[in-house]
Amino acid sequence: MVFDIYENEDCLEVNNFYKKLLAEMPDLLFQFIIDKDNNYSFPLVSKSADDIFEISAAEFANDIKLIIYDRIFPSDRELFFQSLIKARNQVKPWEVEFRAVLPKKGLRWFKISSKTEKSSADSDSISFFGHVSDITELKDKEEKLRLSEERFQFALDASTVGVWDWDMVTNSVFYSSLSLKILELESADIFDDPERWDKIVHPDDLPKYYSDIQEHFDNKIPYYENYHRVMTSSGNYKWILDRGKVIKRDENGKPLRVLGTHTDVSLQKEKELEIIKTMKLYSDQNSRLLNFSHIVSHNLNTQAGNIKSILDFIDADVDKQTVSEMLLHLRTVSNDLNDTISNLTQIVKTQSNINIAVVPLKLCEYIEKTITTIKGYDKQKNVTVVNNVPNYLTINFNPAYLESVLLNFTTNAIKYAHPDRDPIVIFDFAIEPEGQKSLKITDNGLGIDLAVHGDLLFGMYKTFHKHEEARGIGLYITRNQIEAMKGSISVESEVGVGTSFKIVFSDL
Repeated sequence: MVFDIYENEDCLEVNNFYKKLLAEMPDLLFQFIIDKDNNYSFPLVSKSADDIFEISAAEFANDIKLIIYDRIFPSDRELFFQSLIKARNQVKPWEVEFRAVLPKKGLRWFKISSKTEKSSADSDSISFFGHVSDITELKDKEEKLRLSEERFQFALDASTVGVWDWDMVTNSVFYSSLSLKILELESADIFDDPERWDKIVHPDDLPKYYSDIQEHFDNKIPYYENYHRVMTSSGNYKWILDRGKVIKRDENGKPLRVLGTHTDVSLQKEKELEIIKTMKLYSDQNSRLLNFSHIVSHNLNTQAGNIKSILDFIDADVDKQTVSEMLLHLRTVSNDLNDTISNLTQIVKTQSNINIAVVPLKLCEYIEKTITTIKGYDKQKNVTVVNNVPNYLTINFNPAYLESVLLNFTTNAIKYAHPDRDPIVIFDFAIEPEGQKSLKITDNGLGIDLAVHGDLLFGMYKTFHKHEEARGIGLYITRNQIEAMKGSISVESEVGVGTSFKIVFSDL
């Protein structure tokens, strides 16, 4: 029979205290027994049965199986009874979550938790002692949380932003899957603390990175934002936009937790750098064009004026001797004008030749070719040329330009040799920090005072030493040829010691 402590006046062992205590329990408390014939009996059912499951204690006196079966949500019935049978057969605790459709409340979620033991009166019977909880609100919250997490995860997956969460109390950092993807990592283990992250930030970007973060930590700005490069697992640097905000501080304002994002902006930065590079190229070209126009205007006007003056002399003086002398001057001026036009033509060709051929060239072979070419250049000087460039090395360059560049630097080293020593020219190869190939050409000649002439060194018609063959055009043309190949040139020099030019080649 059903043992109802609220209706059974003979239940003397249960005092009023326990009645009140059980009445306050929100869960349905129960004891039920399954005998060997699979009959159910409920010695104990708390008063909350009517409120929770909408079944009165009196109804439990009847065959309750059908009532319970009907109320359990159809797709949960098999799970419910299989878990019950398993707990009975194995005499193990019974726990199950299921849905039920109640007459008044409709669909609800329930959880049963009970202990299982063999009945002391009948060893073939199994007793269950436990409670039934209405977990509908909990399930609703779980469902809302699940949907929220799914939406959040979808937003993360669909965006290009990686999320990180820095717990400054434990000094540990969580990285989202996209943050790991940006860094080309499969696990966050390698960056589980901020110090490890700092090691992958490009050294040139660290001061500004630290400064921006500290300014926010000091509450001077509402959040921090910083562009910097980070080294990925492949060893390459990526540009990222790093944003962060302190979301928790202690009573003294010390940051305890920081939430932030990473965005891969490498493509954007590459475009920005390309724009800057293009603008610099246009600026340089405009400067050269302006310089070129000044030179053309000055040189051609000067030589045209000389020609006009000579012709005026000839018109004014019919003396044959004078005419003969003027014609000699005219020849000289004509030759100078021809040289000027030739030089200017070569410069224009270099700067305007867009489709110039670029092929892989063995640098060592071209240096050896230059050495052979200059053997008869100045027989009065005992020239030594040292070629330290390996035979296998290749660069992408125009053949005619490379011959011109190497020959110009080598002949300049001989032309401007120190009078107290034999000229030495050394060719050295190196790999730059960014991976480009470079060639250094060092001589022991007169040297150049860069403090005085540094800005004019590669200018047109700029000379720095007295020499009968000095024209001030060679270095200008050489720099234009190197820059036409997307390379760069720099110089170091000391007066009386020598000069070193370094060409950095581009991987065209």
